[in-house]
Amino acid sequence: MKSEKEHNVKIPIKNIKIHQPAQVEHYKPRDQIYVRKVTGVFQTLRRKMNFFFLTLFAVLPWLQYNGHQAILFDIVEQRFTLWGLTLWPQDLTLLAWLFILSAFLLFFVTTFLGRVWCGYLCPQTVWTFIFIWFEEKIEGTANQRKKLDSQKLNVNKFWRKALKHSCWLFFSLLTALTFVGYFVPVQTVFIDFFTFNSSFAIAGTIWFFALCTYGNAGWMREVMCLHMCPYARFQSAMFDKDTFTVSYDAKRGENRGARSRKQDPKELGLGDCIDCNLCVQVCPTGIDIRNGLQYECINCGACVDACDGVMERMKYEKGLIRYTTEHELEGKKVHLIRSKLLGYAVVLLIMSSLLIIEIVNRAPVSLDIIRDRTELAKENFNGEIENVYTLKILNKSQTDNRYRLSVNGIENTTWHGEQEVLVKAASVYTLPMSISVDPYELNGAYMTDISFVIELISDDDDVKLDKESRFFNKR
Repeated sequence: MKSEKEHNVKIPIKNIKIHQPAQVEHYKPRDQIYVRKVTGVFQTLRRKMNFFFLTLFAVLPWLQYNGHQAILFDIVEQRFTLWGLTLWPQDLTLLAWLFILSAFLLFFVTTFLGRVWCGYLCPQTVWTFIFIWFEEKIEGTANQRKKLDSQKLNVNKFWRKALKHSCWLFFSLLTALTFVGYFVPVQTVFIDFFTFNSSFAIAGTIWFFALCTYGNAGWMREVMCLHMCPYARFQSAMFDKDTFTVSYDAKRGENRGARSRKQDPKELGLGDCIDCNLCVQVCPTGIDIRNGLQYECINCGACVDACDGVMERMKYEKGLIRYTTEHELEGKKVHLIRSKLLGYAVVLLIMSSLLIIEIVNRAPVSLDIIRDRTELAKENFNGEIENVYTLKILNKSQTDNRYRLSVNGIENTTWHGEQEVLVKAASVYTLPMSISVDPYELNGAYMTDISFVIELISDDDDVKLDKESRFFNKR
């Protein structure tokens, strides 16, 4: 047995300090990006394209054709007008073809030139640069804007911020009014809105789109491109090693480092990149293109122009950052014509041809036949069997037309109602009528197939349309 002394022996304890790992910040609030102004070939091209399509967007709803708005997507009347073409719900296949064609055109361009749609034509990018232009004119350069935001509120800061946001809101309101003008007659939209006669639905729609424009282009900006735009996520599926994208030539640029213009970078063991960070400062999404291809890059070419300007001042060769392909950067041959690109081109050609054929063969008139459901057939006072119909004649053209109606399938029929009607341009004419026939002409059949024929009465055009229906006998 152990003695009492052995039982009372204390075990020495050593205090060990446990170092807790630094707390990882899983969510970092968005840092505001102060986009620096840059000039160059691609920015000039982008501004001219933006101006052209912005002008087109503003002018198109005001154009007139044959006394009506040339482009009007009238949802209430279920009628889409495109110059001389009027589309009705029956013609939605044409719109479907148009949307599919546009999608494949986007795929084709993306496979060849990368995400240039985002950099040069996307409304989010266009409106964001317009809002940045307001910032530059009112608050100054990127460094001046950053300094202004760091200051406490004073008179100078207040009036500049108030003026900037007022310009943003006014431009957003004009954008919303123009946009709604594509769906409601544009003159009515502007006049009713500024005279406070707009309906609640139209006024609410205008303010909704105005606030969305203000929020997207003024506040969210690159957040839309990075986190909300689906195109940014699936664009990589269309890229290959021969796709032209904005890329940094690491072989030529590394190692980076500052130097004077007179120093030889090779003697210093440096590449052509002077690590000025201008490519980051001019990027609207705030990325560093030198880190390689990133889905955030919208191919706007701002970093290309900024880098070319630096290379020119340093008397180095331009193109350290340029539109190039992965194969070119690796020193391999670039294949401009390849199977994926040819596949998209073939699909585009086929769909364009089908769309043109469908438009050319589209009937300028439509006829819907509605039977009287209360009584399929009745015997009139002459002892004849009579069926009652309602004909819906849709004039899809932009001119008033006169049509002649007749029926085939039964001999010696009597037509009760108008057989020649005038239908206004792009409108529907409802014609109640009935057909009667001697029972002996039906040969005892309970149901006989017939067809209604509608013909355009004109010396210039030969339009004729048949529509099947049924004629019922009394049991």
